[in-house]
Amino acid sequence: MTQIRLDQYTQAEYSRGKPGWYCLIWWFIQGTLFRFSLHNMYGWRRFLLNAFGARLAPGVRVRPTAKFTYPWKVTIGEHSWIGDNVEFYSLDEIVIGSQCVISQNSYLCTGSHKLSDPTFGLITKPIIIKDGAWVASDVFVYPGITIHELGVAGARSTVVKDIPRNEVHIGFPAAFHKHRFPEEQQTPAVHIVK
Repeated sequence: MTQIRLDQYTQAEYSRGKPGWYCLIWWFIQGTLFRFSLHNMYGWRRFLLNAFGARLAPGVRVRPTAKFTYPWKVTIGEHSWIGDNVEFYSLDEIVIGSQCVISQNSYLCTGSHKLSDPTFGLITKPIIIKDGAWVASDVFVYPGITIHELGVAGARSTVVKDIPRNEVHIGFPAAFHKHRFPEEQQTPAVHIVK
C-alpha cells in the first residue's frame, strides 16, 4: 500500500529566482507600502513591482489588494487592469498581454504537486494571457494555460485547458459558451490599441 511521505518533500530542484532574504523584503513591502497605498496610486504600485523585477508597462492598473508571490516572474502589458484580491501565484512565469482585465478574486496558479508522487513533488508551468483577454471575477486558472487574444474566462470558472482566440468559456471545468465578438468569425484581425 502506498504511503504519503510529506516528510520527504523537497524543493531542491526549484528556484525562486531570488534569494530567500530578497523574497522576505518583497513580502514585507507588499504587506505594507503596497497593500496600504491609496486606491488610485497605480503609478506607485507599478513602481514597487518594477523595482522588484516585474515588467509592468505604462498604464497598468493594479489594485492594492492584489498579491504577487514572486513579482520578478510577472510581465503585464500596457493598459491592463488587475482587480482587487487577484493572486499571482507566480512560481513560474505569468505573462499578461496589453488591454487585458484580470478581475477581482481571481487566482492565477503556476504551481501544483505531482498527484501520484508520494513525496508531493512540486511542478510549475507558466500562464500566458494574450492581448485583449478577460479573466472575469473569481476565476481559477490552472498551471500551463494560455488564454488567447480576446478570450474570456467567465465568472467563477475553473480554466483547465487553453481558451482559443475570441471564445468565451464558462463553468467548472470551463467550456465553450459562445464567441465574444461574433463578427470576428468573418473578420480575422482585430487591432488592439496599445
